[in-house]
Amino acid sequence: MLHRQINNWFAGIARDLPWRKPECSPWGVLVSEIMLQQTPVVRVLPVWQEWLKRWPTPAGLAGEPAGEAVRSWGRLGYPRRALRLHAAAVAIVEHHRGRVPDNYAELLALPGVGSYTAAAVAAFAYGRRETVVDTNIRRVHARLISGAALPAPALTAAEMRLAAQLLPDNDGTSVRWNAAVMELGALVCTARAPKCSDCPVSDSCAWRAAGEPPPSYVPKGQAWHGTDRQVRGAVMAVLRAAEAPVPPEMFQREPADLGFAPAGIGVPLGVLHRLNSAPEQLERALAGLLVDGLAELHDGGFRLPA
Repeated sequence: MLHRQINNWFAGIARDLPWRKPECSPWGVLVSEIMLQQTPVVRVLPVWQEWLKRWPTPAGLAGEPAGEAVRSWGRLGYPRRALRLHAAAVAIVEHHRGRVPDNYAELLALPGVGSYTAAAVAAFAYGRRETVVDTNIRRVHARLISGAALPAPALTAAEMRLAAQLLPDNDGTSVRWNAAVMELGALVCTARAPKCSDCPVSDSCAWRAAGEPPPSYVPKGQAWHGTDRQVRGAVMAVLRAAEAPVPPEMFQREPADLGFAPAGIGVPLGVLHRLNSAPEQLERALAGLLVDGLAELHDGGFRLPA
């Protein structure tokens, strides 16, 4: 009953997303899944479209420097995902003749691909029956079946067992089920303000039946302003705009004070300088980018990886 109700709801409400279209390649699905990690659809769409226009195949991306992947990642955040996608593209070319693997085990072996992404690509690109469990699916399962306001802070073995038990036996139905429950969590069964009146299975919801008890913990939001993450993001914006290595002192002082022409990086440099970051914070940001492979030193300056 639940399968039919949720799948029927999904058939009438599903968002028209390009990576859901039958003509979307497995590579397009893989790119979407990695971009969508911790990033909303509205931000991913334009970057995904530009990415697939520039690199419609893994071979196209693998033939470019890793720094170009980081540059094209733009402001999606967590840019190490761009490096992982580049590494995955290289592995696909070297070990799979340029074709995205069609099974969970081989997908999981790709650099930067975890269990969720491997299952999602196998299901949504190849129609495999796989247990796909993301944040939205966990939340729907927690409320609908377990009666909890929110799932546990970290994925548990019990949650995976529940998801496996709920998965339909038929391959095609299982793929639709995964997508439908994910959509239900994204659009209706949201974390902060669930729209229970729009839910196709609200009458069967264990959480509502229990009187909608509050969460057992308060989710912690991630701070941004004044953090090392904000400084890293501002430094990355400078490197993405730079056409040549950026001298270290330019991150600390205005280009005019140093006798340098901005050369296309004036705007992101201005944003960075307006943060008024402490010197040690900038040093941590630059050192961290080097360690993470998101930047490298060349001719005495910082640039994206070659």
